[in-house]
Amino acid sequence: MFYILTFYNSRMSDPHQVYDALDTLGISYETYEHPAVFTAEQAAGHWAAIPATPLKNLFLRNKKGDRHYLVILGIDKQADLRQLVRVIGDDRLSFGSPERLMARMGLTPGSVSPFGLLNDSSHLVQVIIDADLRNAERLIFHPNINTHSLTIAFADFEKFLASVGNTVRYVQI
Repeated sequence: MFYILTFYNSRMSDPHQVYDALDTLGISYETYEHPAVFTAEQAAGHWAAIPATPLKNLFLRNKKGDRHYLVILGIDKQADLRQLVRVIGDDRLSFGSPERLMARMGLTPGSVSPFGLLNDSSHLVQVIIDADLRNAERLIFHPNINTHSLTIAFADFEKFLASVGNTVRYVQI
């Protein structure tokens, strides 16, 4: 089982999968390489000089584990999971395990990004975006690996989301 998971991970964490998808959609982006980071706070140090809004991406599940969410918000915000439950209308939320993250989005902790939706062919992960991000010109994400980052225009991010077909909701966080 470990061997299969490792093989699956190395295949899914290739940033070229993301670059190819963006190129196919005609979306321009800028890429950056940096040492591996595992939290948004660690990434912030590498993102400080990049002209884009730094984000954090949270992979969450409901109490029963039958619904999964990707919550995207500015790095300067804290997600109150109890408030988020009320806003999205689900039961208790908690962080999804590394195994769930791999199974749903083909990602490992530290590499969570909306580009993992490319691996969610069943469109089971719902995307929750902080409404304040609509004011951002450019956004910065990992391209499914935590040693790279890329920036894209907010309008192009919405174009990407439309292309993958997952449910997307904007809420005030």
